[in-house]
Amino acid sequence: MSEQMSRSEIKQYVALASEDLAAARDNLRFGHLRAAVSRAYYAMFYATTALLGSRGLWRSKHQGLIAAFGEQFVKPGLIEPQYGRILHDAFEARLDSDYGPNPDLNESSAQQLLSNAESYVARLAQILESDQPDEVDYDVDEPI
Repeated sequence: MSEQMSRSEIKQYVALASEDLAAARDNLRFGHLRAAVSRAYYAMFYATTALLGSRGLWRSKHQGLIAAFGEQFVKPGLIEPQYGRILHDAFEARLDSDYGPNPDLNESSAQQLLSNAESYVARLAQILESDQPDEVDYDVDEPI
């Protein structure tokens, strides 16, 4: 384990997650489904980076981050199992939408992924707040 992320860094990552959720909403509204899926996934990526960093865990690769989240939070029961699936499914959808020539994507599936991302980021922000209840408010709707 390495040094924990500072409160300021955590807030910055949560702000990035919030910004990417807003970008995903905007992209979905304008019919840019691939971009909406990508931004929704990255919102979860930044929130997960904040949560792992708050515990002194750092991962440089997406699959390592997903695996660490599962090992450190899902497996020991610190978070509900569906959040591990949501993150993994979003990663797969992001890979398909970013790199696949014909992604399996429609407005309904993009909307569902965005809804899942919003729930995921809010749940991780809740965990971060419970770690420091009187010191920091990780408002996912707070602008950067």
